Amino acid sequence: MASNILIISHGAAFMTNALVNNLRKNGFSAEVVEPDIKMIGQKRKDTDIYLMYAGEFVFDAADVLVYLKDICAEDEKPFCIVGYDKELTEIKDTVPQKFISGEFKRPFDMKDLTASLSALAAADEERKKGRHILLVDDDPTFLKMMQDWLSMKYNITSVRSGMQAITYIATHKPDLILLDYDMPITPGPQVMEMIRSEHNAAEIPIIFLTGKSDKESVIRVMALKPQGYLLKSMNKEEIVEAVDHFFDTKKWKSAT
Repeated sequence: MASNILIISHGAAFMTNALVNNLRKNGFSAEVVEPDIKMIGQKRKDTDIYLMYAGEFVFDAADVLVYLKDICAEDEKPFCIVGYDKELTEIKDTVPQKFISGEFKRPFDMKDLTASLSALAAADEERKKGRHILLVDDDPTFLKMMQDWLSMKYNITSVRSGMQAITYIATHKPDLILLDYDMPITPGPQVMEMIRSEHNAAEIPIIFLTGKSDKESVIRVMALKPQGYLLKSMNKEEIVEAVDHFFDTKKWKSAT
């Protein structure tokens, strides 16, 4: 999957257009926005790497720099900067070095920049791949389908009952549990209650899997205070996007 790079710049159209074209030739998706909080925020969901192509505007952009620092920290996304010495210094007066994933002094080598961004994109994919999801569902067909869909990005462990899930988390701590709401013998709500009572597992995020989308059922599910819910009728793209969004923001995007 191509990484999406958001280039933040003002007044350097020729250079940023050349940068965009070069990145696209190397398999990235790239676009340019003005150093404006609202415009950057609109692209946040789809951005994998932020790249600021600095100019004189950075001397009056402290609010934008703080915003970029905050969202990169929250979403665990790389933030890179390109500019002359005085521009880079100005940026680093607002954004601590630990939040800057790459720094490139002008004039820069386009190949070096592209190679560095490729390395950051690969590292981000590895970081995502390291996340571990426990799938709990009594339907073997649905379980296999979900595993196939999510295993391209995440490490997946599948179990077919609530008690198997409880046994598993006794010695493992997944980063997320996708839990079937309607299971025989030990239904999802009871499994969640048991997990929440375990000291070492109480903080593991739980997202319910449910086939019911009517308002009453959704209210009943969310009243249990899981991190969210997935409708089993959602397609592959919707489910993968919802799980990605949760990991990127630690917030759940409504499934309806």
